[in-house]
Amino acid sequence: MLRPDDAQVVLPGGAAVPAGIPDEIFAAAVDTFVDRERLLDELLWWRARRLLVDQVRASEELAGTERLTAVIGGVLRAIARDRPLRAFLRSDPETALRLLTGARSTVHLGMASALEKLIDLERGRGCFDASLDTPTLAYAIVRISEGFLYADPIADRTPDTDRATTLIEGLLTGLDRRSAPV
Repeated sequence: MLRPDDAQVVLPGGAAVPAGIPDEIFAAAVDTFVDRERLLDELLWWRARRLLVDQVRASEELAGTERLTAVIGGVLRAIARDRPLRAFLRSDPETALRLLTGARSTVHLGMASALEKLIDLERGRGCFDASLDTPTLAYAIVRISEGFLYADPIADRTPDTDRATTLIEGLLTGLDRRSAPV
């Protein structure tokens, strides 16, 4: 006695391309689905880079903790006011959070890398001397920023960039050996 294919029993329609959709259109839709996240990831990073450039340029007269806080706070405020980004977070919070805060997301990695470079720039100029290594400090600042900035979908709280900036400024000041009491 022949035993039926288990897949045929479980899914009688099989996994073929839907009969009512031409193969080339279905293939294009599959590609679009796969490319969508990659495109969104790059688009979000492009927008973030523009904000970073603006804030780094706007803070050129500042130094050390004051500059780091100004850049971070400025970026956070700009992101908080970004209506298209806020709409994306409301309409598809899981995808948005994955693309903005995921460990392998271009935005998360790019922000951490840019912050590392800014911290090292201020260290190299003798304006900042943290008692913590740069990668760890940048990672902590980015994660604090994300927690306060995306608090609505993460923790059902109101985003609060001012508190994030205050917390980050306190962290930077506390770690800067140049500002430690003698």
